[in-house]
Amino acid sequence: MRNFASLAKNLLPLRFISSSPVSASMGRRWKKKRPGHGGPGQRRDRPHRDQRPQRPNEWQDTFVKENKDFERFYKEQGIVPEGEWDQFLEGLRSPLPATFRITGYKSHAQELLRRLKGQYISQLLEVTSEDGELLEKPQPIPWYPDELAWRTNYSRKDLRRSPALAKFHDFLVTETETGNVSRQEAVSMIPPLLLDVQPHHKILDMCAAPGSKTAQLIEMLHTEDGQSFPGGFVVANDADNKRCYMLVHQAKRLNSPCFLVTNHDASHMPNMTVPAEGEEGTTGTLAYDRVLCDVPCSGDGTMRKNPDVWKKWSPGQGQNLHNLQLRIVRRGIELLRVGGQLVYSTCSLNPLEDEAVIAALLTECEDSVELVDVSDKLIGLKRLSGVSSWKVMTKKGEFYSSIEEVPTDRSTNLRRASMFPPPDPDKLNAMHLDRCIRILPHHQDTGGFFVAVLRKTKALPWTRQGKADRRREESELTGDEAKSSDTSAAPGQAGEGGVRQETGAAAEADGKGSDTGQGEGDDGKNEDEAGNSNGSEGLARPPPAKKAKLAWEGSYKEDPFVFFTEDEELWPIMRDFYQISDTFPHLQLLVRCYEGKKRTVYLVSKEVKDILTYNENSLKVINCGVRVMVRSRNDKSKTMSLFRLAQDGIPTLLPYINGRRVEIKQEDAILLLTEENPHIHKLTAEARDQLKPLEEGSIVMVYEPDMSNPEAVHCKMVFVGWRGKVTVRSFVPKNDRRHFLLLCGVDVEVRQTKRRQMALEREAKGQTANEDVEEGAGQGEEDNEEDAEEDVAMTTRSDDDDGALATTETSDTVEEETSAIESDAQSSIKE
Repeated sequence: MRNFASLAKNLLPLRFISSSPVSASMGRRWKKKRPGHGGPGQRRDRPHRDQRPQRPNEWQDTFVKENKDFERFYKEQGIVPEGEWDQFLEGLRSPLPATFRITGYKSHAQELLRRLKGQYISQLLEVTSEDGELLEKPQPIPWYPDELAWRTNYSRKDLRRSPALAKFHDFLVTETETGNVSRQEAVSMIPPLLLDVQPHHKILDMCAAPGSKTAQLIEMLHTEDGQSFPGGFVVANDADNKRCYMLVHQAKRLNSPCFLVTNHDASHMPNMTVPAEGEEGTTGTLAYDRVLCDVPCSGDGTMRKNPDVWKKWSPGQGQNLHNLQLRIVRRGIELLRVGGQLVYSTCSLNPLEDEAVIAALLTECEDSVELVDVSDKLIGLKRLSGVSSWKVMTKKGEFYSSIEEVPTDRSTNLRRASMFPPPDPDKLNAMHLDRCIRILPHHQDTGGFFVAVLRKTKALPWTRQGKADRRREESELTGDEAKSSDTSAAPGQAGEGGVRQETGAAAEADGKGSDTGQGEGDDGKNEDEAGNSNGSEGLARPPPAKKAKLAWEGSYKEDPFVFFTEDEELWPIMRDFYQISDTFPHLQLLVRCYEGKKRTVYLVSKEVKDILTYNENSLKVINCGVRVMVRSRNDKSKTMSLFRLAQDGIPTLLPYINGRRVEIKQEDAILLLTEENPHIHKLTAEARDQLKPLEEGSIVMVYEPDMSNPEAVHCKMVFVGWRGKVTVRSFVPKNDRRHFLLLCGVDVEVRQTKRRQMALEREAKGQTANEDVEEGAGQGEEDNEEDAEEDVAMTTRSDDDDGALATTETSDTVEEETSAIESDAQSSIKE
């Protein structure tokens, strides 16, 4: 019987059939080159880079940075101090300086800072611009703790022309790819600092993407080195599913088991059921110690980096977003425990998105929430106080100071009383809106920003507990000692561990049985009248919540989270091979599949496990935990563990591993990070003695800091590897490998472009860029190489020329694991 190929040859014209495989570059070699764009015998007749017509230094220069409505609106609000209006506009129209933050846990970040200041910034003292002017070196942001945040103002042309700046730029690129340096706007760093996070806190980031603030929060949990499970956790939420994966990419660099990413509308963030503290067998509703509400806004404070805002800005943007912002911060206050703190922030200067939202929330919450005075925090930050009066502007340019001034025929959007200042002067003064923080761009060369810190002092008045407290106070005032039936049925006050769960009819009447639910009789006000009327019994009531969608409704369902059980057959193999301590919480290990081979094992904290277990059907979780083990490619071997250690989770797992640990010196670390498969005899005697009794398989290598040697690395370094028959290999992703080498003081080799080589040659000759500009004028044929991105590549070095001791690893296992490590490092977040 003829096969399909022969049948196709008979049926189709022969010119369409080819027995040879299709080339991957098929079609490219026949592509006709356009005149002047390369090709055989052709040459690009463009002048050298330095001789080309000058292009704008910033792409922002192409935008028209004017908006009459914007200028008229903010002049009327009076938020800019008198005499500073021109500086304010000039600041908004100028480019925003680049700022970055050194991330990671305490000792590691301090060591990276030491290397940054000693090896890079110290070399930038005499760098000059093209005009010969001395360039300002990078400066630490004065109000950020421990000099872990820096500001630079170098242009792309400066980076190209100075070898010292190019070296500094290479360092930033390498560390940013690793995640040890985060490019983050200066004012964006403020909200997490004002939250005053402690390691045991339960934290909610309601609008978390893209994740720079979330990373700050995770770092604050892990302030103590060597502490795998600090007790607290971070729930990072975002309503946009795609942005959630961006959030995962940012947060996973910190390799913490104490965070999870959820995908919900922040204004309808669901209650989470967790075990009640102190009452075994009962459950309660999770109440957070800290909540961050960095809400969606019009973004007119970001005009310096987003110049298209100049054209798009209109007075209606703030009016349209006001109600959404109020709903989000209201939901955040509901989820906050009594005594907890919430930070509300926007990158907008519009009072309708700032003080108006805070005033409306305080009006609804009555005396349950207060603004916190943070004037003594972040010393060195130039700030202005919040405003107590503002006006609403229409599209036609009309201004209204109160809702009474708005004509009745106007749209309902303008007739929302919560957008105007409270009419009662006494209540307005009691709110202390001056405790809010306003940051103007021209004061410290930053973006515009608004921050307010709120504290929840008692249960909210529209909850059952709030009603019970109010009635108890009223009965004490009238001398009535009798308690109503509602009071006896009310749940306990929200505490650190959550709100006690109600049962029976009380739970049904109160929705989800939490401090955030509404009873059957709690019909809220109309949204347009939020914060301006009280319901029956003198209690303020929020607008009725819209019906929230189910967790998985209309979206892709994520892979399941399947935890290890007591009878998990893989656990004894892992425990015995690595001699893992009995105190290790192995029931907190999980995989992302019910059936089939378990290929990747993750670890989460106990608190995160409780959230996943008790809210499986009501919570949409995108990602959580840290990867600790990966199935070995050669899983048929009986002498090696089925699972090798993963670099991501080794800092968390290390305190529990008693076997297969090798203490190494700094020279061992450099050897393992630069050579592909070094022979064991190349290591120090101490490392060789520890490796000899170990069989083949995954190992963990630990470097303890030598504080007595100023040239040595002053932080602990841990990375996984593989012990072969006669060789040993590090299993570290490329970016982390470069990072460890930089800590060790080893300059990573850079494949220099012609431009970089010429700059280095000029530096060696003592020439400046201006003196030698003509030298490269005829190098037009090298433009393709000059324009290409510089890539960083590490070279392996051979310290031993003895052919008899050449390191040739013959083990198939090591070869397969070698190819596996890079693919594992680049694998998807989901399995």
